[in-house]
Amino acid sequence: MTLKQIYSWIGIVIAAVVLAIVGLTSWYTVDESDQAVVITFGKADEGITEPGLHFKLPWPIQTVEKLSKETFSLNFGYDQENAENADIVRMITGDENILQADLVVQWKIIDPAKYLFHADDPEQVLYNATSASLRSIIGSSTVDEALTDGKAEIENQVLDLLVSVMEDYEVGIAIQDVKLQEVDLPNEEVRQAFMKVTDARETMNTKKNEADKYRNEIIEEAQGEKDAIISRAEGDKVERIETARGNVAGFDALYNAYQSNPDITRQRLVLETLDEVLPDANIYIMNDDGNTIKYLPLGQNGSAATIPPAEDAEGNTEEASKEGSANDNQ
Repeated sequence: MTLKQIYSWIGIVIAAVVLAIVGLTSWYTVDESDQAVVITFGKADEGITEPGLHFKLPWPIQTVEKLSKETFSLNFGYDQENAENADIVRMITGDENILQADLVVQWKIIDPAKYLFHADDPEQVLYNATSASLRSIIGSSTVDEALTDGKAEIENQVLDLLVSVMEDYEVGIAIQDVKLQEVDLPNEEVRQAFMKVTDARETMNTKKNEADKYRNEIIEEAQGEKDAIISRAEGDKVERIETARGNVAGFDALYNAYQSNPDITRQRLVLETLDEVLPDANIYIMNDDGNTIKYLPLGQNGSAATIPPAEDAEGNTEEASKEGSANDNQ
């Protein structure tokens, strides 16, 4: 073969290789579960390629990077395959207690260009942001909130803070959800001490509730007595007012009668007064003939005893009798 023929064959081979490269790298397909970004001379084009068959400039002018659309999980402080290392993530609460917390972050790639070029290791950035967010929220919470009914609130706060941090980092990652897997005390000794404190607190709350119940009962009883006293006082007030009004009406009637007949009214008043002042007085009616000594049994009711007659100077006798009349109450 001549040198010219050799060069011709070399040219043909090079042309065939170039055509093969152009043919093989001028098109690409994107699955439904993937997203693709076209890179031209090392710069990512704007937008995300939709699923299907697409054409582009051949390599090395343009290349394609495909990334999954699926939701990924980041285990912070929790590893099913290496469970013995789950307790290495410890943090301090707002009331200066130590906790270990395991968190799972659900995330996905929403901007392949930023994911590829804005950070060397976007997943490490996410891990660090998760650690900072969880430690920040736990550090502002109490141990009781983290261990009991405050987990949901802690999850919401961690989610909001982590979303904000990842948006600031602009690495093309969107946070879908966060879930606290386990929040516990670091070891059994601390756990037992915490349980004792919890039991003491429960006892205190029970005693306090009992004291509040007793106080409320006493207050209600005193309130009832107060209302009863006020009610009786109101009744007495009304009664006194009505009595006073009746007395005033009686006095007005008496005054009008006195103006009409002063003598009769005066006599009636005297008799009524005597009847009120001496309701049980004994009244004796005596006939005085001058010859009898009267003996009034003031201390008893009944007939009077008769005194024998006395003799005068001439020997004549005079009968002395005691006459007592029957009681007549007027």
